[in-house]
Amino acid sequence: MQPRFPSLPGAETRQQMNSVLLEHFFPPKEPFSPPPMLRPNKSAPPLTTGEIDAALSKCFPTSAPGPDGIPYSTWKQVNKINPSILLNILSPLVLLGYHPASLKSSNGVVLDKPGKPSYESPSSFRIIVLIRTVSKVLERTIAACLLAAARLRGLLHPNQCGSLPGLSTYDACLTLANEVRTLQRPRFKVSSLFLDIKAGFDNVDNNTLARILREGGIPSYLVSWVSSFLGERSCTLIFQWAPGTPAPVNVGAPQGSPISALLFLLYVAPLHFGIPRGLMISYVDDFALTVASLSYRGNIRRLQELFDKLQRKASRLGVSFSVAKTELIHWRTPSQRHSPKCIAPIQIRGELFHPGSSIRWLRYWFTPALDPAAHFSRRLALAQGAFAHIRHLSTTGAGLPPYLCHRLATSLVAPTLFYGADLFTPSVGTTACLDTFWRQVQMWTTNCFSATPTGIPSVESCLPPISLMIAHRQRLAVLRIVCSPPSLNPATACLHPSFPSLSIHRAPDSSRAITRGLSSVYLPLQWKTPRPVPPIRNHLPVDAVAHRTIPFTLGLSRMPMINSHLVCPTPVLPPQSMMDSTYSALKNRIREKLLAEWASLFPTPGYYLHPPALQPRPFMGLGKFVAGRIHQMRAGKSYLAAHPPWRSPDADTSCPRCGLEPETFEHAILSCPTRQHSRTRLLHSVSDVGPEAPLWSSLPLLKRLATYIGVTSTGFPPTMFPPTTPPSSPPFSLSPPRLPPPAFRVFSLAEV
Repeated sequence: MQPRFPSLPGAETRQQMNSVLLEHFFPPKEPFSPPPMLRPNKSAPPLTTGEIDAALSKCFPTSAPGPDGIPYSTWKQVNKINPSILLNILSPLVLLGYHPASLKSSNGVVLDKPGKPSYESPSSFRIIVLIRTVSKVLERTIAACLLAAARLRGLLHPNQCGSLPGLSTYDACLTLANEVRTLQRPRFKVSSLFLDIKAGFDNVDNNTLARILREGGIPSYLVSWVSSFLGERSCTLIFQWAPGTPAPVNVGAPQGSPISALLFLLYVAPLHFGIPRGLMISYVDDFALTVASLSYRGNIRRLQELFDKLQRKASRLGVSFSVAKTELIHWRTPSQRHSPKCIAPIQIRGELFHPGSSIRWLRYWFTPALDPAAHFSRRLALAQGAFAHIRHLSTTGAGLPPYLCHRLATSLVAPTLFYGADLFTPSVGTTACLDTFWRQVQMWTTNCFSATPTGIPSVESCLPPISLMIAHRQRLAVLRIVCSPPSLNPATACLHPSFPSLSIHRAPDSSRAITRGLSSVYLPLQWKTPRPVPPIRNHLPVDAVAHRTIPFTLGLSRMPMINSHLVCPTPVLPPQSMMDSTYSALKNRIREKLLAEWASLFPTPGYYLHPPALQPRPFMGLGKFVAGRIHQMRAGKSYLAAHPPWRSPDADTSCPRCGLEPETFEHAILSCPTRQHSRTRLLHSVSDVGPEAPLWSSLPLLKRLATYIGVTSTGFPPTMFPPTTPPSSPPFSLSPPRLPPPAFRVFSLAEV
């Protein structure tokens, strides 16, 4: 095996290797001068146990600890037993505006970047910084106070979307798509330039950030604490042959800290400025400049001027944009798909950047015509790769039980496949490709046969069909948008003024006004007007998605507002508890809509009466082999004689053991006389296997059913366990005739 660090330039010993890596990850900067004396800040409010509880509730117990090795679970237990311990430790630090050096030491785990042709350069490695957990508790507490103060004083720009509560990449991408379509309505040509700040967190200057906070009116104790937090840090690198000695570093905003993203956003907020007939929006260090004019070449000139202005602002902050990550796109309408494409490039720092046919921004793939096929084709490839890695964990007869397969499908495969489905809607052809792959996941989860009728595998696996999953995710995403405060969410601020929101605030830089006076097909949709024909794709994206909430808002005069605690208190808002309960009720309506559409649009054969469900069924916690037999027999496609394969539709369906009637699931479990002895011993209280039978919700009965299937070889492959007629007085045994049943585990209802 090749060593992780075969050689580094100028590094022959462990100490030299450590120094080279430290210089690469933490370039030397001007040191920060700490205050000569610590004085209590009289303006600092006392720290409360509620703030500490809120900070601990956001900490994952399994997160890797820092140099002290104390996990979050320890601090949670300490705070549960005696809340005053953490309160007494952290309160003086808030009062003094000081972060001690003992809490600023960290471990830096050095990892090699996969796929590099050579590992003889420090740039082929990356670092993960592990900070002390007690320090992170304090950082989360300070972050909540600093965010509230920054919101109150307007230090964050409304178009900043990253690493803030209630905001996601979907908000930034929906705002961008809405602005592009709005500017295209008056026949303008629209172009966007995508930029990335180079080494963003590392370039946060302590003195400059302190000046920004102080001039913005942030309380002095918060400014003092931030300055103390960013200065005089140390890090111990951990890698093969590492000497393990701590070294002082100047890292700007340390990565891995809960407050670093907020500090960076406050640092780069002055970069934002308004663009007439355009938009600037950002997500942490990713910026997008969008402009419109009568020609694409006019857009190029405008983008060059805006970039020069942005670069001048960035240089005053000591940050710069990565040229290698700069991308340009000229947007087109669907009607322009047959017209010649514009290939006009933009020149930045002496380099030409040609417009791309597809670009990746915030993991969304955009094409000039906003075609969803480019995005979903890449998501499908990623999901297939993820599925290939986990598929071997559960084979047809052994491995993970269906319950854990369902967990993997919903926590790994589904997020990979459906990322971006809240913004893009796949075409019919793309949906068919996604559905083919999703059916493979359903079959893998349940161990059902490929000949199982369409509709049954999705119900058995508790994984809704593709089209319903996408529609459900879109409804939930739209509900969050329309219920967010417009002053905090740029996508919500683009809603039509007639939308029944609790706030009348709308984006001041929105280009909606330029659509007035156009033909009716391009007018922005009024709230609660009939859905237009042709489809709503001809209308503004935000207006179109807002109309998806109409079926769920019956009985509501106004939409509730979530995260209202992040905006300035106002007496006109209803109590937050009332709005939260209303929001939860709306989500329940969306869930009920999913189940209703699942049953009506994807019906199952008449013999299959089990209703759709989103939560795994209790018997899915059994072993894969036994649970797979149950899935197959419930689906009507199994090794039972009454479930013949499609190749032999005229095969004899009589029970091969008794020959009295067809060997259905009910016959094999409830009435076959040759299985009477095992049935009397194990299933004497079971009289029904229908959808409403107590069997499917009783863990003891499910255990007995699993044993019964193993003893009688019910539903087993004939070549594996050939059925034999037992003697007239068979001795009772829980062992199968030839092989023991596979090991299984029954999960409790709480786990399911």
